Amino acid sequence: LDPGYRTGCKLTVLDPQGRLLHHEVIHPTTGSPPQLAHATTRMNTLCQQHQVQAIAIGNGTASRETETFIRSLNLPAHIAIATISESGASIYSASETAREEFPDHDLTVRSSISIGRRLQDPLAELVKLDPKNIGVGQYQHDVDPTALKRSLDDTVTSCVNHVGVELNTASPQLLGYVSGLNPATAASIVAWRDTHGPFQTREDLKQVPRLGPKTYEQSAGFLRLRTSPNPLDATAVHPERYPLVEQMAQDTGVPLPTLLHDPRARARIDLQRYITPSVGLPTLQDILKELEKPGRDPREKFEPTPYAENIRTLQDLKEGQRLPGHITNITAFGAFVDIGVHQDGLLHISQMSDTYVKDPAQIVQVGQKITVTILEIDIPRKRISLTLRTNPQKDPKSIRTHSQGAPRTPAPTPFNNNPFDTLASKFKAKS
Repeated sequence: LDPGYRTGCKLTVLDPQGRLLHHEVIHPTTGSPPQLAHATTRMNTLCQQHQVQAIAIGNGTASRETETFIRSLNLPAHIAIATISESGASIYSASETAREEFPDHDLTVRSSISIGRRLQDPLAELVKLDPKNIGVGQYQHDVDPTALKRSLDDTVTSCVNHVGVELNTASPQLLGYVSGLNPATAASIVAWRDTHGPFQTREDLKQVPRLGPKTYEQSAGFLRLRTSPNPLDATAVHPERYPLVEQMAQDTGVPLPTLLHDPRARARIDLQRYITPSVGLPTLQDILKELEKPGRDPREKFEPTPYAENIRTLQDLKEGQRLPGHITNITAFGAFVDIGVHQDGLLHISQMSDTYVKDPAQIVQVGQKITVTILEIDIPRKRISLTLRTNPQKDPKSIRTHSQGAPRTPAPTPFNNNPFDTLASKFKAKS
């Protein structure tokens, strides 16, 4: 859902591979009673017709009102509702990449599709954006574009090959970063997937045109299939080592899936028995480590930010309120926090702790969930001042001279480091 007032809310339905199934416009916020009734009917019908699993709502204009409407529908409890960052979505919708993907749809439909895909696979969408449009970091526009893109490409490659790529949702742009693949083979993979449906196993890759045995050997270990009947397809274990792991399971006396989920079974594995001229102890240790935590995908820990239900606009805020939010950007002078009112609040570096803070990145990180206190509100200028201090003070001069020995406010627990947030944080550091 891409929220809006006058032009309505752009709605798209995507399949598990991110392909467009349906799109239309509804008016859940400022529409007439008949329009509101129509929006209610359509949402219930589409959720049932397409067996919807999650609803992604853009965090732009009318976001909170749209979220309130969706929650009022009493949809089935298994349908997750999440607010997703729109940063760069409009830029993507007008890009050459978007026109190639959806030549028959206008910008509003493409933007809504991008919002939905960011919930499915955020890294796959982020790589489609030009670095200057990511919206993270204070000095990104002052950095040489060529050097910035090269640095970002290195970071993306590192993230992609460390976390792995879900084969059934990855875009051609994301697959192009996988070791062993190039833009041509990446496009062939997506074309085969669109024609024949989702991949069932890693072996299906061998049917893709232009993807020869050598390319398969180089790239298969970085491609994941969480729905494969073979549990090893969801791990970083390379297919050429499958017989070895199956032998481990047989020697241990347990089925292969049990070997991945039972630490007692893995504890009985004697790695020395499996050392050969082609498989050394370091390789065996890596395999065992992957079996202990298969498919290290931090997105599994994703939890939507629980915004305060009665706080939707600046006028709803009051000084002294404690509200949940998450970090959207970090600069040299502090961090910006989304607390659910469309306008991000500023958590100044002097308000991050009861003691001196040299670098905001030492206290918070992009995407981190925190609870802040409203320090000051300037409605005409649309500015919100926030604090994490135990004894907030509006005068920054008195804060800077505060005793170095005062107790430090505990740093909030880091939020889900999903690929989107990890890439954004690394990009800020490199820029």
